[in-house]
Amino acid sequence: MSHEALQNLLHEDRAFAPTAEFAAAANATPDYYDRAASDRLGFWAEQAAALQWATPPTQTLDWSNAPFAKWFADGKINVAVNCVDRHVAAGHGDQVAFHFEGEPGDTRTVTYADLLREVSKAANALTELGIQAGDRVAIYLPMIPEAAVAMLACARIGAPHSVVFGGFSSEALRSRIVDASAKLVITADGGYRKGSAFALKPAVDEAVVNTPTIEHVLVVRRTGQDVEWTDKDVWWHDIVERQSEVHEAQAFDAEHPLFILYTSGTTGNPKGILHTTGGYLTQVAYTHRAVFDLKPDTDVYWCTADIGWVTGHSYIVYGPLANRATQVMYEGTPDTPHRGRWWELIEKYGVTILYTAPTAIRTFMKWGDAVPADFNLTSLRLLGSVGEPINPEAWMWYRKVIGGDSCPIVDTWWQTETGAIMISPLPGVTHTKPGSAMGPLPGIGAAVVDDQAVPVRNGGGGYLVLTEPWPAMLRGIWGDNDRYVDTYWSRWPQYYFAGDGAKLDDDGAIWLLGRVDDVMNVSGHRISTTEVESALVSHPAVAEAAVVGAADPTTGQGIVAFVILRGDAAEDPNIVKALRDHVAHEIGAIAKPRQILVVAELPKTRSGKIMRRLLRDIAENRSLGDVTTLADPTVMNLIGAGLQSATTED
Repeated sequence: MSHEALQNLLHEDRAFAPTAEFAAAANATPDYYDRAASDRLGFWAEQAAALQWATPPTQTLDWSNAPFAKWFADGKINVAVNCVDRHVAAGHGDQVAFHFEGEPGDTRTVTYADLLREVSKAANALTELGIQAGDRVAIYLPMIPEAAVAMLACARIGAPHSVVFGGFSSEALRSRIVDASAKLVITADGGYRKGSAFALKPAVDEAVVNTPTIEHVLVVRRTGQDVEWTDKDVWWHDIVERQSEVHEAQAFDAEHPLFILYTSGTTGNPKGILHTTGGYLTQVAYTHRAVFDLKPDTDVYWCTADIGWVTGHSYIVYGPLANRATQVMYEGTPDTPHRGRWWELIEKYGVTILYTAPTAIRTFMKWGDAVPADFNLTSLRLLGSVGEPINPEAWMWYRKVIGGDSCPIVDTWWQTETGAIMISPLPGVTHTKPGSAMGPLPGIGAAVVDDQAVPVRNGGGGYLVLTEPWPAMLRGIWGDNDRYVDTYWSRWPQYYFAGDGAKLDDDGAIWLLGRVDDVMNVSGHRISTTEVESALVSHPAVAEAAVVGAADPTTGQGIVAFVILRGDAAEDPNIVKALRDHVAHEIGAIAKPRQILVVAELPKTRSGKIMRRLLRDIAENRSLGDVTTLADPTVMNLIGAGLQSATTED
């Protein structure tokens, strides 16, 4: 589509400089930017050299077949060796890799020596089941240590894995198995969520009925619930526990496929994002070390994502383990058995680095400051945000209430397709602004451009593009190279177009505005849903907001807002008018919502993303589409029933 640049309407004047103490000890230094700018490929070669290569690469980037990249192509490497074996060989076998906490309260401590034994045994078991290098393995597990073990075992033997989020349906699992022609599914009887056991095995049974490529189903016993059993099924404990604890890992070409990860929330054929080995591991290890300032001997790091998402791949399994991190892994939800569960775990394990999503932060804001105040969070020294743009008020709450007004915040932008963080502050180096991801990391090329691909000036808005190939970039869409080119490179062949809108503030800092599909055209003005949501949440009565554009015969689109209020604000008969006026004050009259609907909850996927498509359906009085990926499908009935109470004003 062709539109004038996005309107740049909201302004943020607050800024936070790194403390001298943090800067003095930071992993990243200001010269990172200079070194990367003067010799970008040399900088990436330097990052690759931090890994253990069986055959060190002599070439860095091959871009001769653009947009298909090859990085470190003549090098050979084994990902599992880099994440586990080399740390044990260096004398760190007794270091904790994972503090696992099950939702019911059961715990396990997994050291790097334990991890090496379990990964080796699992690799031997996969081999016994006939899995060879190049075979695809589907993984459908809850957040338990076996999930990381399974991924590393696949990587160890060169079998690309396809992790499917445990909340997805049997049909979603089946379509991903079919697309990848997977030979094996690794699953569990079930897991724990919101205080009770849920089942996984029945969905697998249903999926594999129509997937003839599946030869075996490997089942972890987690809950002990009864499961149906077929001649394809094998218990994890039966086959893995009897294996040798020794497995000789072989090295693979740097461009050997490591995993396929299917993007969710789309209709039609699943889109399998393909990532390879050497470049991906180079960038996730570098970004994890630089962005999170990891000190492996002292830090306790917790990324709250699920392994079913790319954040779990890159910043629970591969990046942190390559850097010898000690991590917390938690199976359950933030409010089980109580709303202070996360803060309880931070206090219990002395977590120093927390990486989570804005939707979780806004949920905690809604629950109130008193919940985290009951726990000692002084161990925290750095906070991170991922998954969607974070509005400034949530950023400030995160800093003040969770970070004690002292922790730097790294607001990170990246995608399943990019594989690793692309835009983020560098702690100890960057002066941060609430709500901004700031700028591209050293070694990364990014720009905000207009419709003609001309970079916009400071103060302008447009489309976020990546201007240079990067090591962790996707190598294509599994089985469909034409779709890869058409999806990401057809609009401007010289640039990767991320699909996101962004603006530059007057200082050149990047502000992400969400998907360009989530941009509203109101009377010829292109306004980001993110900016209106941020304006609403900056009002003290609002805990969370979602904004959509609905067809309007006068203005083209009208702004419709769905808001969750704090405390007893809903009892104020003038609250809707106050919120509309507040948006007009913060942004301008053009952004004043046509309608504001007060709701108890918002429709979210199980990964926490708001499904604005469903809100648009409601705002435009359409029948609802597929709601199976919602965490709570019944929430749509509540919102629909309340629509008539929305207030509409001139």
